[in-house]
Amino acid sequence: MNDIEKELIALQKAIGDRIHNLRIDRNWSLDKLADITGLSKSYLSQIENCEKNPPIGTLTKIAYGLGVDVVFLITGENRKAAEPTSLSHVKFGKGKPIQHDAAPSGYVYESVNFKKSDRLMDAYIVTMGTELPNEPFIHEGQEIVLALEGRFIFIYDGQEVLVEPGDCLNFDSNRPHYSYSLDGKPARILVVFSSRK
Repeated sequence: MNDIEKELIALQKAIGDRIHNLRIDRNWSLDKLADITGLSKSYLSQIENCEKNPPIGTLTKIAYGLGVDVVFLITGENRKAAEPTSLSHVKFGKGKPIQHDAAPSGYVYESVNFKKSDRLMDAYIVTMGTELPNEPFIHEGQEIVLALEGRFIFIYDGQEVLVEPGDCLNFDSNRPHYSYSLDGKPARILVVFSSRK
């Protein structure tokens, strides 16, 4: 096992441990967290025990259920608690980079609404790679994808769609979906997850 694989396993374990510790701190059973998130008890157990590596949409749903920021689940960074506000402003290029080992090769996530503490959705600028991910994304909730730069193929439940700058997709994310850039260069998209029941 090389150093990168060891780091990825350590990050996956840290995420599982954070979820487990938050659940125990709240004196919640796996059944309760499953009821709150809409995820199965067995899937949550596999995440806590480092047997499954969930996509960022699933981590967002778990974070909502636990009442924490998804950034905390991924990085362990405890941001200073902010008062809920009706407006937050993140300057261009000042989003928060999110390193997540479940992201396919070449994918980079940048949170662009991380400052709003009482948000109902999570938005990311995603730079996607040119390779097809090993596994499709499947998670609860809905997603909006707005193409910003580059062309890409979006595959949703077996259906392929060519997406170009300015195109917008809105879909239920509980169906298999994934995408890859065309023309040999990364595409950039705005992705908005809503994981609320």
